[in-house]
Amino acid sequence: MKKQIVHILLLALCLGGQLHAQVAQVRTANEVRMPPGSIDCNSPAFWWNNRLYWFGSHGSPRLSEGPSQFGPWTPITVSMPLQKAWPGWMEAVWCDDDGTLFGWYHTEPDRIYENSTLTAPRIGAVVSFDGGQNFFDLGIVLESGDPLDENAQNGYFAGGNGDFSVILDRERKYFYFFFGNYGGPAENQGVAVARMAFEDRFVPVDRVQKYYAGEWNEPGLGGRLTPIFTVRRPWQSKAPDALWGPSVHWNTYLNSYVMLLNHARGQPGWSQAGIFISFATDLTQPETWKEPTQILDNSDFPGWYYFYPQVMGLGEGETDTLAGQNARLYVGGISRWEIEFSLNTVEPVEPVNDGETPPEETPPEEG
Repeated sequence: MKKQIVHILLLALCLGGQLHAQVAQVRTANEVRMPPGSIDCNSPAFWWNNRLYWFGSHGSPRLSEGPSQFGPWTPITVSMPLQKAWPGWMEAVWCDDDGTLFGWYHTEPDRIYENSTLTAPRIGAVVSFDGGQNFFDLGIVLESGDPLDENAQNGYFAGGNGDFSVILDRERKYFYFFFGNYGGPAENQGVAVARMAFEDRFVPVDRVQKYYAGEWNEPGLGGRLTPIFTVRRPWQSKAPDALWGPSVHWNTYLNSYVMLLNHARGQPGWSQAGIFISFATDLTQPETWKEPTQILDNSDFPGWYYFYPQVMGLGEGETDTLAGQNARLYVGGISRWEIEFSLNTVEPVEPVNDGETPPEETPPEEG
């Protein structure tokens, strides 16, 4: 009983003297798909001139334009030459009021070891002045400082920072990067966070700071970090047990940030065990993210390889980073679900003696 009470309180917000638990209810819906093409990362979107623009990536980005997330879609050719000739996945975007488009990509250097497919992802920044048709590389902004492990058994990564999303806070002060840290000691592996001042978006290299030991003082390139959610079994294992691939949006109904996560567990090294959700109201305090709870399990997918959960808001101007009470839930570019957010009032719970703690004795009356 004690553990159940604690779990309820962890999910609760105190509003007007009452406790309110954030709730996400998933229900099946008619299938909807992202614009054509395979999906291998978080797929960011933005609105411009009352049209929705949606990126998808599998080693290189593509862009589609339509009246809503339900199409019909018009493909747009994208040019994103990187300073290093590595593949790039567009995982987050932000459109300024004047139409200047900033993007952040995951990249995987190849041939870091002879006769090995292992790589170590990095995160870089780009900018476009024509709505996403042509991007200019601004450089790498997030990179692991941990030694790589050429004997890693997860099948893909020897370490690195990647599989991320980016969101601008409500005050437009900082961009927050939520990403996976795949190397170093197990206690340092997991979902981590860094941030960059809004005014540094045109010159982002050496301007991103990782969160470590309660401070934002570690450099994005090689700095130390403290994970928000630490792995249960490290990524070097053949059968890791870890949350990864965070997708974060601001929910206008909850007045809260919401994070969706993959859960890798067992073999092969990235087997999808289910989709998890977490909530937070203050991005400046990463330790306040709530303990993730599961909203879908692997029985909802046709194979172990269904990754990259994200919402797409249904309201005007809503995207993968902005949604209201109701949204579509996508996994791997396919939506077979709607997700509804609500706040349930939680009655204060009186302490319960479950046998572990002796009851308090009433002191005898004096006299």
